[in-house]
Amino acid sequence: MRPTVPRPRSLAGQLFAMQAVLIAVVVAGYALFTYVSDRGQAEDAAGRQAMAVARSLADTPSVRSAALTPDPTAELQPYALKVQRDTGVDFVTIMDPRGIRWTHPDADRIGERFLGNRSRALAGESFTETYTGTLGPSVRAVTPIRDGARIVGLVSAGIKVEAISARLRGQVSTLVTVAAGALALGAVGTYVVNARLRRHTHGMNAAELSRMHDYHQAALHAVREGLLMLDGQHRVALANDGGRELLGLAGEVVGRPVADLGLPPPLTGALLSSRPRVDEVHVTADRVLVVNTSPVSGGERRGTMVTLRDVTELQELTGELDSERGFVQALRAQAHEAANRLHTVVSLIELGRPEEAVAFATAELELAQALTDQVVAAVGEPVLAALLLGRTARANERGVELVVRTDGGVDDGLLPGTLPARDLVTILGNLIDNAVDAAAGSTAARVTVTVAVSADGGALSLRVADTGAGVDPADTGAVFRHGWSTKPAGPAGRGLGLTLVRQAVARHDGTLAVSRTPQGGAEFEVRLPLDAGGRGDSARAHGTSVLSGGGAP
Repeated sequence: MRPTVPRPRSLAGQLFAMQAVLIAVVVAGYALFTYVSDRGQAEDAAGRQAMAVARSLADTPSVRSAALTPDPTAELQPYALKVQRDTGVDFVTIMDPRGIRWTHPDADRIGERFLGNRSRALAGESFTETYTGTLGPSVRAVTPIRDGARIVGLVSAGIKVEAISARLRGQVSTLVTVAAGALALGAVGTYVVNARLRRHTHGMNAAELSRMHDYHQAALHAVREGLLMLDGQHRVALANDGGRELLGLAGEVVGRPVADLGLPPPLTGALLSSRPRVDEVHVTADRVLVVNTSPVSGGERRGTMVTLRDVTELQELTGELDSERGFVQALRAQAHEAANRLHTVVSLIELGRPEEAVAFATAELELAQALTDQVVAAVGEPVLAALLLGRTARANERGVELVVRTDGGVDDGLLPGTLPARDLVTILGNLIDNAVDAAAGSTAARVTVTVAVSADGGALSLRVADTGAGVDPADTGAVFRHGWSTKPAGPAGRGLGLTLVRQAVARHDGTLAVSRTPQGGAEFEVRLPLDAGGRGDSARAHGTSVLSGGGAP
């Protein structure tokens, strides 16, 4: 059986032990200080009491008169015992200047020499001292008895040190009781505080807390997702590197209110909301973020944990996937139509009309090739050509005629490396899709979407116009905002396509504008700057190409 290694005491336990020892030391030190201080004060008080009694006796006329008689003991002994009882001193001794006792608590000691110092009293001075006499150690006062200028005797009154100690023992007992109560109260208070600390630290010791802090910091910097912790007042309590980057936060953000971070209003509202948010899509100036919020509670609202995921590229890839899916659907439709045409050709051959079959097949092939040649001749850039061919078939299925007009052709190799094909697909694909949706719902005699592509003045110009209802001038500023749409929202929401277009254009320092066509539809124009190394001099002028019918591949 392996020996069990004792677990280090928790932080709360260590603090409790330290505080208990500290309280015990403080109380013991205070008790010792009080004992020493009280003992000194008690001895001083005893000296003052003895001095008062001695001076009172020395100044009493009857004592002075008795000191001048042949037998002072007969008169002074009863009087000294009475004063001793009444004043609470342990002894009163009256003696002649030579130190021979006239009185003493023990009558057998009368006539003996006084044990103690007398020289200062014989010099006329009253004093106190601690001296060991016949009754043991005592604090005593000695003062002269004067008859005019002559000293006729001495008076000594004293209190035994044992009596002083007995008084102190009572005080010390009370002090010890109070100190024990203070120690017990402090221990209970310390236990309560440390029990609360144990709950907050989950019983972990200092080493475990330090290790967890190190793990916590490492995890924060390692996680690519954005993490934000908001306190109960909706101030930033924590933000990792990913969160700062995704939200575009600069400088010190910890302690700043969420409302002061300069985020878009919908995102700010989501962060300030008290209810959880699950996979909400929010758009910043240059990113599409999925936001999740969860309240942090432990009997009370302590704050909110926020996670942020950047889905900008995912949304763009989704758009590309939608384009490819539409292209595939178009290919399926074309394959179905081609199968019908093939059956027609086969049937004509079986009917013994091969010449008509050849003529029919040749006409269809020439139509499809002509449409492809028109697009490729107008737009030599493969990405644009493929996108336009795919969108043509989708538009045709919805009864919309897609028209490509090029004032200046776009040859292969014109687009610079700084303008990725993905951004081009995002921009033009979303604009065409929106235009087809708008045109398909219109009642115009000729339902068309016109795409104009040109390269002039060192910029790539993309214009998409439709014959739909157009954009209300009052909505011109809101049309690119996330969530704005004239169409009913589906399960995944709407109003994201134009937002992605705006972000892609902004990434390349382009311009984006919307206006009304003379026919009342909407026209979107995008201008993207081309690099100096682009092949703008290879642009060629072409006529108008109308992509319609079933000839698209």
